[in-house]
Amino acid sequence: MLSTSSLSDRVAFVRDHTTLAPVPLVPELRVHTATDVTPLWRATQAWLGTFGLDVPFWCVPWAGGQALARHVLDHPALVRGLRVVDFAAGSGIVGLACARAGAASVRAIDVDPLAEAACVLNAVANGVALEVSCADVVGSSVDADVLLAGDVWYERASAARFAPWLTEVARSGVHVLTGDPGRSYVPADLRELARHEVPTSRDLESTAFRLTRVLSFDLSTS
Repeated sequence: MLSTSSLSDRVAFVRDHTTLAPVPLVPELRVHTATDVTPLWRATQAWLGTFGLDVPFWCVPWAGGQALARHVLDHPALVRGLRVVDFAAGSGIVGLACARAGAASVRAIDVDPLAEAACVLNAVANGVALEVSCADVVGSSVDADVLLAGDVWYERASAARFAPWLTEVARSGVHVLTGDPGRSYVPADLRELARHEVPTSRDLESTAFRLTRVLSFDLSTS
């Protein structure tokens, strides 16, 4: 089972089934990326001996994460010298951008153990330090100054968990930003900070580009 496999085994799996490639909107960063998602999806299920798994979200740079990473690198003062959480990190591109922008610390968190491995590999590839963990932190307090949630609004059930929690995190004084390429369940009352036309995977998005907004939960923060 994936939960009992060693981190080194997971790192080897990610390395063997991906190619290190520049992030389209953020070419300053390189991440381990699937050249074709479907074969990797099948290989993951075969490796685990489990079928019906979700898409391996860690294997491509999703539009919401790309937009957030671009925004951070264009506005490094957002994170410079601060403690950052990259929530639902996937491949870790948002956390990588924060580290590059001078964050004091970056914690990349995801519930998928393979995402944890991908973040470890991608941190090494980009020469930055990330604290990587595999955990479900929704509902918990956040010991950070900034929390960034990449592309998390694609499912009704998960969005219903994330929105009230992220709102409470923002009310506690944490600067909360998210990226949204037009997902169905993004909260309607967030403030738009920027827009980017983001290159995407046709395998997963059925389009070459998605107009993606950078949104703030912190209505009093520019």
